[in-house]
Amino acid sequence: MKKIIVGISGASGSIYGIDLLEKFSKLADIETHLVMSNWAKENIKLETDYSLNEVEQLADFIYDNQNLGAAIASGSFKVDGMVIAPASMKTVAGISIGFDEDLIMRAASVMLKEQRKLILVPRETPLSPIHLENLTKLAKIGVHIIPPIPSFYDHPKTIQDIVNHQTMKVLDALNIDNEAGPRWSRTDA
Repeated sequence: MKKIIVGISGASGSIYGIDLLEKFSKLADIETHLVMSNWAKENIKLETDYSLNEVEQLADFIYDNQNLGAAIASGSFKVDGMVIAPASMKTVAGISIGFDEDLIMRAASVMLKEQRKLILVPRETPLSPIHLENLTKLAKIGVHIIPPIPSFYDHPKTIQDIVNHQTMKVLDALNIDNEAGPRWSRTDA
C-alpha cells in the first residue's frame, strides 16, 4: 500500500487536488492523507460544487492544517510521496525557505529532509521573478514542479478533460499506473 499526502493550499484550482483524491479513492492500494489550508476550503466553496465534507470523504485520513503535531509532520511517519495541488505562491515560498508555518509546509519540509517525493502543482499567472526563483530553487533539489498547463494534442472538450490530463501527469510522477487522461500516440512515426 502506498501512502500519499495530498495538500490543497489556497490558490485557485482546488479542483486539481479534488480530482487527484477522486482518482486515488478508486485505487485499492493507495492510502491518502489530506490537509487543506483555510483558503483552500474557501476556494472549494467558491470554485466547485463540492462540499468540504464530500472532499474529506475522498481521503482516508484528514489533518488540521494548524496541527504541527500531526503524524505527517514527522519523518518517522513513512509515506511514499506528497502532492500539493494547487500550490499557492505563499506555500511555495514557505517551502523554499524552510518556513514551516503550517502543516502543509511542515509536511513538505519533511519530504525534503527525508528525500521523499514531493510534487507541486503551482497555480499562479503571470509568474514573478520571485515565484520563478522559488520554484527553480525547489526544482534544483529534486521537487517535481508540474504546473497545470493544458495539452491540446488530445483535443480537450471540457474542463474535466484538462483536469484529467493534469492528474495523469501527477500520477505518472508518482509511478502510479493510470489512464486518467489520453496519452500522446503517433502512428505515422
